[in-house]
Amino acid sequence: MTYSKPKRVAIYARVSTSSQTVENQFQELREVAQRNGWQIVAELSDSGISGAKGRDQRPAFDQLLKRATRREFDLIMVWAIDRLGRSIQHLVGFMNDILAMDVDLYVHQQAIDTTTPSGRMIFSIFSALGEYERELIRERIMAGQKRARAQGIKIGRPSKLNDAVRTSVKLLRDGGMGIKEISKRLEIGVGSVYGALRAA
Repeated sequence: MTYSKPKRVAIYARVSTSSQTVENQFQELREVAQRNGWQIVAELSDSGISGAKGRDQRPAFDQLLKRATRREFDLIMVWAIDRLGRSIQHLVGFMNDILAMDVDLYVHQQAIDTTTPSGRMIFSIFSALGEYERELIRERIMAGQKRARAQGIKIGRPSKLNDAVRTSVKLLRDGGMGIKEISKRLEIGVGSVYGALRAA
């Protein structure tokens, strides 16, 4: 599709190992941009980094989102959808973030272009799949917890409240120390302090 006005675009590329190169991805996307009359204002890449890594472990990806926030470009181009991430949830989160900034997405291999009606439809499908994936994970967690309880396994963090801690809480409180101060002194939660006092 050719736009009626030039678009400022950022190209993002990623490879999983240091022996691979991002140049092929850049070259193909540069050709697409040239055919459409788009102005490339940024080329960012992460090399030797898995798509499963978070934003904090992908410097160029993090920079891409920061620059999108500043509206330095109108469109983000990537060679394939797995260059952005390996999880549907992460992908949907990314797409929601950039669309909220009024920045569109072009994915070459999967022919996704959110500036078009068909691209928006594909995005809505991904959103539905992301919701489905979240529901599946929630159901698995709940089933696992139910199974664990049936086997007599206690769910949740192990409590730091042993007899010695409970005694210390009571003694400190009897000595006039405040709840928050006791919590800090014994390195336990405020709720645990109240629980120990109730038990005493």
